[in-house]
Amino acid sequence: MLKYPQISPDIVQFNLFGLDLHIRWYGFFYVLSFIIGYIFYRRMLKIRGLHLSKEHYEGLIFAIMLGVVLGGRLGYILFYNLPYYLRYPLEIFSVWEGGMSFHGGALGVIIAGWVYLRKHKLSFYPLADAAMPLVAIGLGLGRLGNFINGELWGNVTTVPWGMVFPGAGDLPRHPTQLYEFFLEGVVLFIVTYLILRRCKKDGMGFWSFIGLYGVFRFLIEFVREPDDLDVYREYGYFLGFMTIGQILSLLMIIAAAIGIWSLYRQKPESNE
Repeated sequence: MLKYPQISPDIVQFNLFGLDLHIRWYGFFYVLSFIIGYIFYRRMLKIRGLHLSKEHYEGLIFAIMLGVVLGGRLGYILFYNLPYYLRYPLEIFSVWEGGMSFHGGALGVIIAGWVYLRKHKLSFYPLADAAMPLVAIGLGLGRLGNFINGELWGNVTTVPWGMVFPGAGDLPRHPTQLYEFFLEGVVLFIVTYLILRRCKKDGMGFWSFIGLYGVFRFLIEFVREPDDLDVYREYGYFLGFMTIGQILSLLMIIAAAIGIWSLYRQKPESNE
């Protein structure tokens, strides 16, 4: 059993005008992800010989940020805990209490990015491919934030790297946040970066990210403690074992398979 590092979720805590304010690692990693994306996205575009004007570059980054935040929050509300928020609608705005969904954030980014690019008559796939390695970095940082917060832990286990998390009882559990950090952050970054450099078919990086994330998340859910949600208590698990996260991940896998299939069905452009 490994010892869980007792890292405070707060980077700093202070009082301002009678209010207790906290700067947390999780929020810091969110901001850091956006900063990394803003700095390095242009470099990723250059790998494919792409260029965006300053106006389009900053507009697209802003659309992505908006998609992450709104999509992540709305996705959690709609996909995971809708009965609770129907009873307590004002809690929708209590974002400091947690409740963000990657699946919702991914959908929000895709929609926001697609709308912006369509409005400005820019191609979706080339620009999406260049963004995928940076999305993986942001996702990995988010999982580190989950680990520091001591949340989203796994099931009880006897593996030698199990950890006892605060608030999760006295038995060691799978550190699923670190599993996700490695698979969804490190591995997805390496794969999508190599595809960006070596595969010239537009859309492969995008759909590979969608599909592999779905596979990784689907598998990790088997050892991850399910969220304590009303929907599980009232209706149980889909097919007796599938969590909401697995259902959404399975849809991502299916969408990626169809997307990659459609890419290879496209006829090459004629040089005449």
